[in-house]
Amino acid sequence: MKQRILIVNSGGDCPGMNAVIRAIVRRAEMNPEYEILGSVNGFDGILSEPLELIRLNPKVTQGIIRKGGTFLTTNTQRSPFQYPVKQDDGTIKIEDLSDKLIYNLKVHGIEAIIHIGGNTSHIISQKLFEKGVNIIGIPKTINNDLSVTDYTFGFQTATQVATDAVDKLVTTANSHNRVLILEVMGRNAGWIALSAAIAGGADVCLIPEIPFTFDSVMAKLKSRYSSDGRGFANIVVAEGACPKGEKCEIHSGAIARRITYELKTRGFEADIRETILGHLQRGGIPNAFDRILATELGVKAFDLITQRKFGTIAIHKNRELSHIELKKAINQYNAVDLEHNLIHTARGIGISFGD
Repeated sequence: MKQRILIVNSGGDCPGMNAVIRAIVRRAEMNPEYEILGSVNGFDGILSEPLELIRLNPKVTQGIIRKGGTFLTTNTQRSPFQYPVKQDDGTIKIEDLSDKLIYNLKVHGIEAIIHIGGNTSHIISQKLFEKGVNIIGIPKTINNDLSVTDYTFGFQTATQVATDAVDKLVTTANSHNRVLILEVMGRNAGWIALSAAIAGGADVCLIPEIPFTFDSVMAKLKSRYSSDGRGFANIVVAEGACPKGEKCEIHSGAIARRITYELKTRGFEADIRETILGHLQRGGIPNAFDRILATELGVKAFDLITQRKFGTIAIHKNRELSHIELKKAINQYNAVDLEHNLIHTARGIGISFGD
């Protein structure tokens, strides 16, 4: 009987997820003792009644390497440890269904799980491993906030999308003597904003790691305008950026609109417009870098299964494929180090962080 491996992706969608699924399937095709299954909509597939599992083979995954998102679908709110269960009266109760998941794995002869996810997802991976599940992790997130790997796939594509947006906004800001604010994703890490600000030639970059003041931002903007009001400026702000001395919650568009309001309150005269890039960063065709990285990690994850190195996550570190224990992967959040060369580079070309 073939050994069954279940692919589960959870968390937000990300360019390259289809590429990593395809890589696992094609690698398994060279090892006929293995069978690959895909769980539909994250852990829903293995927890639903009846199960929603797809047998995966090269024919099923043909051509998906160039497609964005994940054809298995995913979600961000359905951990097996905190799973929404509909009650007889129609209400929803949050329950721990991890034992049910383990039972279903055993009943259906599933030897191991390959879990594709970001920081929060791999907290789930570690908890399942501690309960005896044979599990291997693959790091994915546009936020690049897993510290154990050089890059998470999806980040480079998201950064390119953000950079393209800066390029377009710079030209219209110049045409209308405006300040244009671009808000990008990243949660509590400023990697996308920082990279896009440098690549796109922004004047101000606001990231979660560097608390800013509105007065400092306004001073930089004023330096971009002549006495007769001619000039332009572009701001790239991460969704998790926060003014100095405040505690901020992340809500799409909140910080961009707050900047406009505060600048106008302080008497800044130039016209200001906001663009919230939002989920445009997640969707669409993955670039070559992310397709290659995802493929490498997919092959590595399958090899870790055959080597029975469970409780680990496949990584790309210092230009080499490797692996590390899951518990180490989730211990440290990959925020932007203030001594990072990109911070030095940005300051070196005159980008203001508002500090």
